[in-house]
Amino acid sequence: MSNPIYISADEAMLHVKSGNRVFIHGGAATPVPLVGALQLRHHALQDIELVSITTLGDVNFDNPAHQKSFFFNSLFVSNATRNVVNSEHGDYVPIFLSQIPQLFRKNILPIDVALIQVSPPDLHGFCSLGTSVDIARAVVDTAKYIIAQVNPLMPRTHGDGFVHIDKIDALVWYNRPLPEIDYSNEVNDAVKKIGLHVASLVEDGATLQMGIGSIPDQVLKNLTHHQNLGMHTEMFSDGVIPLMESGVINNTQKKLNKGLSVTSFITGTRRLYDFVDDNPAIRLMDISYVNDTSIIRQNPKVTAINSAIEIDLTGQVCSDSIGTYQYSGIGGQMDFIHGASLSEGGKPIIAIPSQTNKGISRIVPFLKEGAGVVTTRGHVHWVVTEYGIVNLFGKSLKKRAQALIGIAHPDHREMLEISFFERFGHLINA
Repeated sequence: MSNPIYISADEAMLHVKSGNRVFIHGGAATPVPLVGALQLRHHALQDIELVSITTLGDVNFDNPAHQKSFFFNSLFVSNATRNVVNSEHGDYVPIFLSQIPQLFRKNILPIDVALIQVSPPDLHGFCSLGTSVDIARAVVDTAKYIIAQVNPLMPRTHGDGFVHIDKIDALVWYNRPLPEIDYSNEVNDAVKKIGLHVASLVEDGATLQMGIGSIPDQVLKNLTHHQNLGMHTEMFSDGVIPLMESGVINNTQKKLNKGLSVTSFITGTRRLYDFVDDNPAIRLMDISYVNDTSIIRQNPKVTAINSAIEIDLTGQVCSDSIGTYQYSGIGGQMDFIHGASLSEGGKPIIAIPSQTNKGISRIVPFLKEGAGVVTTRGHVHWVVTEYGIVNLFGKSLKKRAQALIGIAHPDHREMLEISFFERFGHLINA
């Protein structure tokens, strides 16, 4: 392979033209220098549509000067994009994470220019999408023009993320640490209790799906005495490392990808990025495969652990908005909630603190006006708070409400009982 030719980020951005739709690689793979170089060209561009899921790192999409040229069309809202998405300069596409690749492959959102971050090419010319294969695989396969930030600190991951250097139109070299997030310190008594409750639902031989955050981290810390766990999850963080190193997670009971931990993207600390680097026991796959319900259901005892913003007394789960304010996105919650429910012995779990940090109940009589229902009351099964565990599957509206009130924060139970009476015309247990 001949030596690759690298150009500057500023030179690479000259290939972006007004009216283009530009994809930004997400998560820990967010190509921050490329985004910055694009934003510096705002004066020469107009009608640029930016498309991405979660972005991390020092990116600023709230600059009024930039917003005259850029419109952010988010597929999953994160802290960096929350303000712009909820303004006239942005919007949000409600969609299951598993189906986002269809937007690119079916030419619904064709990408003119893709900004990605990859590992350096190997001896055969293959780079890796590293920490975030997710929706980026479909983008790389379909984008008209690809600009890659090549970073020696990007781990080389096994799976679907390999991209030959000949596929890339412009290469920009940057030796830059990836964004790091450590969830181990985001712990309080409620989270610790929820972690214990959820861990009690995990059986030996289960296949785990967990999100990223303090609750999944606490669950994992309570699984050290389990045996023969598997992992098939859209994402994971540092919390899985001790369980993989000790053999608790060994993937021996899985029907698909036996012996392999499957995910689609990772976010954590440098320890995690080093752990997955050239690790053949971990596969980062296309999100349309990882989050496919027909794939998920084939593994045994799929235990899917997800969170929410609020849940009403009938079991409707809002996970993506606070009223009409778009806070995050549908993501993969429904992919795994439904997939786990179809798995033999599977357990779909919604785990939430009973109230917010401001003391507002997360179990509510009605979702806020304009709130999005991510998991319907027909799909919800297990709900866990620090006050206990309930299974709503097969329960009537009244029994669901009664069960949820039983795990609500004590300060809010009287309010919820009054709402029960107003809705159903009698007292609980009357």
